[in-house]
Amino acid sequence: MQNRNFNNLIIKWAIRLISIMIIINTIFWSSISEAFPIYAQQGYENPREATGRIVCANCHLAKKPVDIEVPQSVLPNTVFEAVVKIPYDMQIKQVLANGKKGSLNVGAVLILPEGFELAPSDRIPPEMKEKIGNLFFQPYSNDKKNILVIGPVQEKI
Repeated sequence: MQNRNFNNLIIKWAIRLISIMIIINTIFWSSISEAFPIYAQQGYENPREATGRIVCANCHLAKKPVDIEVPQSVLPNTVFEAVVKIPYDMQIKQVLANGKKGSLNVGAVLILPEGFELAPSDRIPPEMKEKIGNLFFQPYSNDKKNILVIGPVQEKI
């Protein structure tokens, strides 16, 4: 009888310990996202996985086709435009920080060839600055200047 009570006690404590570990894991690792590009920077030193897949491929747009428009060739020290288009259903909504449903935010990780980097703002022509507007973009990290994180871009209605 005492042996069975002892076994039940061990099982109860094991379940509690596992539950606590899951809660701690959720609290401390929830900041590392495998989805939105700006959050992927925090969890991945390199955005390209060993399989070749990009870290943000786990998001809601992962299976969507992507259109990328870039020049076929670029001279050194030239500022050029890269256009990324992700067609998706504009009816899809997401839960916003305030708990309400809102339009979907979209982002991207753009990997340029080695040696390419984001142009300094003083080198970007005024017409291109006007086109860019308030679009947020930055290098993925200080040592990976050829990899850019773009977004979030809220859908345009």
